[in-house]
Amino acid sequence: MGRIRCNMPSCGCPQGKGRHPVAVVVHGGCWLNQYSLQYMTHLSEALTKRGFATWTLEFRRVGDAGGGWPGTLQDVALGTDFLRQLAKTYPLDLGEVLVIGHSAGGHLALWLAARTQLPVSSLLYTPDPLPLKGVVALAGIADLATYSSEAGSCNAAVEKLMGGLPAAHPERYAQASPAELLPVGVPQRLLQGAADPIVPVRQATAYTAAATAAGDDARMVLIPEAGHFDLVAPFSPVWSQVEAACLSLLSGKKQRQLAKKHPATSR
Repeated sequence: MGRIRCNMPSCGCPQGKGRHPVAVVVHGGCWLNQYSLQYMTHLSEALTKRGFATWTLEFRRVGDAGGGWPGTLQDVALGTDFLRQLAKTYPLDLGEVLVIGHSAGGHLALWLAARTQLPVSSLLYTPDPLPLKGVVALAGIADLATYSSEAGSCNAAVEKLMGGLPAAHPERYAQASPAELLPVGVPQRLLQGAADPIVPVRQATAYTAAATAAGDDARMVLIPEAGHFDLVAPFSPVWSQVEAACLSLLSGKKQRQLAKKHPATSR
């Protein structure tokens, strides 16, 4: 289901007493099973060094039995809610949980916050989803319908994920696309590279405008010259902005605790 990094020194997890804030990490890869959580390992390790327990999700993808609609979304929901069970073993602060996702994982991260808006009749509905402090979407695909018709290396995968294009399954897109579930009700931070060839900047700009108009606390950071994968590389010049976005979603008290116990290091 995923990989927990908390109080296990061999994994470089947070040290010290007290309960740790949690970052649920969702990988991208066009929702396809050719890609796994491995490329997000460095991001998870970097967040752990800053004091987060990271719960890096794996899930069924297109190409896996049960992947796509609705299994992929059901899996990330179950994986996130499983933190309640993990908190019985690990010192996790379930009042300080955020989700961070990249690319297609950015879509899933935003959706994890938005699923509170789903009707009871939805296949994706869960009665008591784990509350979130906020979402960080890194080059996130926020609007499945518009992205399905845009140029980009992942756009053709939307049809595979959803079992058809928007005209064929409008009800699925209404339940799976964050842009159609606003307002989300938790803070959202969308970081986007201006030089990203895979996810157009307008995915972030249009979504942020719509979320703000709906009453959400949604903010976009456009990073000049950054590409698609710069945002998930802790050694890149833009990493400090990713880290700052995550920290900003925590309570002031928790931010002060992390600043004291896990100070930032220069890169």
